[in-house]
Amino acid sequence: METVNLGLIGGGTVGGGVIRALRRNGALMASRLGVNLAIRRVAVRTPRKHQDLDLPEGVLTTDWRQVVEDPQVQIVVELAGGTTAARDMVLAALRLGKPVVTANKALLSAHGPELFRTAAQHGANLYYEASVAGGIPIIKVLRESLVGNRVVSLAGIVNGTCNYILTRMKLEGIEFNEVLAEAQRLGYAEAEPSLDVDGHDAAHKTGILASLAHGFWVDPKSIHTEGIRQISRLDIQFATRLGYTIKLLGVIKTFEAAPSGKKKPARKKAVDGPRIQVAVYPALIPNTHVLASVNHAFNAISVRGDIVGDTLFYGRGAGADATASSVLSDLADAALDLKHRSVERVPCFVAHSSDSRVVPMEEVVSRYYLRLEVIDQPGVFARISALLARAKIGISSIIQPEGHAGETVPVILMIHDASNAAMQKALKQIARLNVVRAEPVLIRVEPFE
Repeated sequence: METVNLGLIGGGTVGGGVIRALRRNGALMASRLGVNLAIRRVAVRTPRKHQDLDLPEGVLTTDWRQVVEDPQVQIVVELAGGTTAARDMVLAALRLGKPVVTANKALLSAHGPELFRTAAQHGANLYYEASVAGGIPIIKVLRESLVGNRVVSLAGIVNGTCNYILTRMKLEGIEFNEVLAEAQRLGYAEAEPSLDVDGHDAAHKTGILASLAHGFWVDPKSIHTEGIRQISRLDIQFATRLGYTIKLLGVIKTFEAAPSGKKKPARKKAVDGPRIQVAVYPALIPNTHVLASVNHAFNAISVRGDIVGDTLFYGRGAGADATASSVLSDLADAALDLKHRSVERVPCFVAHSSDSRVVPMEEVVSRYYLRLEVIDQPGVFARISALLARAKIGISSIIQPEGHAGETVPVILMIHDASNAAMQKALKQIARLNVVRAEPVLIRVEPFE
């Protein structure tokens, strides 16, 4: 049986998980693939901390170049993380014509075009299933299984930390800061949690999915990104009463191209292809939609294709075993590509719609949930509704919950379809009213119609 030698960079949570998974199911994979996967070199910072990996003498090294440049290493697995040294590692391997498997979504988000271009120039391939949604095989689905579909829309819960926090806020009725502290204690959240709770991790993953689904590289700077810090226990409670659940979503939607008779701004290049919304934000999801029932640290991604219709992919979005499972999937593809000398069997990135672009968030039309903290006196509703009416924004319902005695009370408004630009402009005017005593909380509604 043919053997393919692997070189791993990184022996931490994910790297260790991959090594243990190969030890556990390597023979099973060999029987299915007709290829034996053998670990030849592993680069780690401190070898003495990884003695529990039980690797043969001489396999561990502190120099990643010894992994990449070893002529007997055929596939390089980058599990070091970060975007600086990891970029050098991956580029060095690709320039040697070696396929690379990575779980590094931040690296792909920051340097994707350069990495894919280098892979193509040197006849190599870049595999990145583990970079999005842990053990859910969403990359393979978009690249292969739905190859005959145009992706009409995609909405995903792709950050387990945020989903864990929002789930506990709903089930236990506690505030964001309390749940975050507990999540940090349990290891679900980092000591510095901004990457997760401010939406940046989800934006990295959403950008990768959007690029793959629509075939043009999505600049991370063009992704509208919001986190969940502003979500309170009250918002969770009111959403529940209205028949919704709040989730942090990565959203990708196609828009119709601008009519040919519409004048385009001179400063922008005319674009004839589809415009794509790519954004991350908390949203109210109807309780009847399956994403509303995805709880704790699980991930789920709903994909609508123009032929297949609606599909759903659910599973663990992080952790050693879930991520290792996706890495093993990529290793199988890479090994078979080497065996059959077919590096283009599964192209790492297909630029099939390069005339598309990300639509500015200002143009996106949504429904909204708006919570205001106002002085409890007559005439407040009239002043707020007058500002919204002046902006041609309609109110579908107003709720002033009972049991909130005091100088100020919460008021919830459900807003009809309005552009983000119009809503933000009206919100600034509302926030300046002397009857409004706290920063307004605005959350989009995703009806999934």
